[in-house]
Amino acid sequence: MNDSIEHEGEDRDDSAPVQEARLWQANGWTARVIKNEDDEGWAVAMYKDGEPEPALVGPWTMGRDKKNPKPLDVNAFNTLVKTASEVIRRHEQHLHAILHKETTVATEDGELTVTLDIVPDDDDPYAILAATDMMGEQLAKVRVPAGFKLTAASAEAWIANGFRAPRG
Repeated sequence: MNDSIEHEGEDRDDSAPVQEARLWQANGWTARVIKNEDDEGWAVAMYKDGEPEPALVGPWTMGRDKKNPKPLDVNAFNTLVKTASEVIRRHEQHLHAILHKETTVATEDGELTVTLDIVPDDDDPYAILAATDMMGEQLAKVRVPAGFKLTAASAEAWIANGFRAPRG
């Protein structure tokens, strides 16, 4: 009987790092080696503390007996943390690119930066359209529908219309 698996989570000092063959926790991350449901092998799931879903799930190496998984170690864990962190970073960049649009418009008073920030609310999604001058001072800010398309032409029309909220 393996006590570390049998009593996992019981009577453990929560601040002490867990470093077991199939479970490794440190630096805000948890690596858990799991049976790969799709085939005979093993997988590793990387969880960021506080997140219910894994940031990364990938194949895990078989041990020498070709039946059990290779045990986790500090080097493997650090590599997994680096990879999972990169996956999260790319996901955040992609989400930002989807939810944030920006264009620059030349006016008589100088260039204005017009931004559209979508707020993906489940019940009432919307966007914030804002104009900022070259000094970083916000000149206008209005709420628009989440489907508003920010283009150079729509930004110019909004400015020409005195920053009144556009329709659609």
